[in-house]
Amino acid sequence: MPQRSTSSLAITAQVVSIVLFTFIGYLNIGIPLAVLPGYVHTELGFGAVVAGLVISVQYLATLLSRPTASRIIDTQGSKKAVMYGLAGCGLSGVFMLACAFLTQLPWLSLTCLFIGRLVLGSAESLVGSGSIGWGIGRVGAENTAKVISWNGIASYGALAIGAPLGVVMVRNLGLWSMGVSIILLCAIGLSLAWPKRAAPIVSGVRLPFLQVLGKVFPHGSGLALGSIGFGTIATFITLYYSSRGWNNAALTLSLFGASFISARLLFGNLINRIGGFRVAIVCLAVETLGLLMLWLAPNAELALAGAALSGFGFSLVFPALGVEAVNQVSAANRGSAVGAYSLFIDLSLGITGPLVGAVAAGFGFASMFLFAAGAAGCGLVLSLYLYRQARRGYERAGA
Repeated sequence: MPQRSTSSLAITAQVVSIVLFTFIGYLNIGIPLAVLPGYVHTELGFGAVVAGLVISVQYLATLLSRPTASRIIDTQGSKKAVMYGLAGCGLSGVFMLACAFLTQLPWLSLTCLFIGRLVLGSAESLVGSGSIGWGIGRVGAENTAKVISWNGIASYGALAIGAPLGVVMVRNLGLWSMGVSIILLCAIGLSLAWPKRAAPIVSGVRLPFLQVLGKVFPHGSGLALGSIGFGTIATFITLYYSSRGWNNAALTLSLFGASFISARLLFGNLINRIGGFRVAIVCLAVETLGLLMLWLAPNAELALAGAALSGFGFSLVFPALGVEAVNQVSAANRGSAVGAYSLFIDLSLGITGPLVGAVAAGFGFASMFLFAAGAAGCGLVLSLYLYRQARRGYERAGA
């Protein structure tokens, strides 16, 4: 028993040492997140639409760069992909610095900002998927769930730390401090990644990205449906609280994040023990219940409980369905599978804003959470179907 515990701790330590690069990459994403819309609107004098585009263009770049990032991971290795991504993050810091010094020339400053955001979005797909591939290559495919879970903790934790950190830096030092900090963080990341042992590049037949996308499409669809709840809470919870006259909307986001991370730390090993589909089914059921609580909440306290339950439920959806998605392809196409699967959360979060916003405009803010609960419920039904199909496949293989 002690040997197994020691081995598990050693594997976790290896995984954490790799997903550290995801943390650094997403810290660079988080630092400007809460600052840029206000800067574009107030300092540069552009409208709210342009301010929103500055944020969303990064997600678009991530979405479009997934196939290229996946090909780099599978053919050149995940370590190289992570290092390219970190270098891209650093380059985005250079454009951020240029933007700060060009504030008196609004159009030029905005152009630098857009280029930097495009570079950062492309870098995100390399760092995030590359770290997962690197981690799996180092600790083995049997620990895929652990790698994906810790990678998620690193990314969401970095965003939670980065956003308030960026606000504090700009308030006390100025916009230039964000550019400098991003460049320094990337330099640290590259210096830590350089001496680390790379995961071996697996030889084998490389499938076209569209073919890989087709194989993981059902699993990605379940992820996309479950992600709508997260996107709704992250985007609209402040407006929902305001419409009800409640205080402490920020606490709702904190509780969501704390529940999310706690569930991954406490129950991440369940995926290997009982299977990804079973975990996804339970998690989507819990998330649906939490979103229904938010819809029906008569007071802020029950809304907080609903947000916490939603975060707890959503936490393991990505790794649970991700394990099953990666198993659909050979090891030689693992990077493409991770990239194709991750594409669904990019797409889901990209469409949640306008889609759920339209629901709120037509039926009121509370209806957003009923819509999100319905989406999570559809994800639950899809996961049940995939689980039954997988069981039939195993029974046929056994026969």
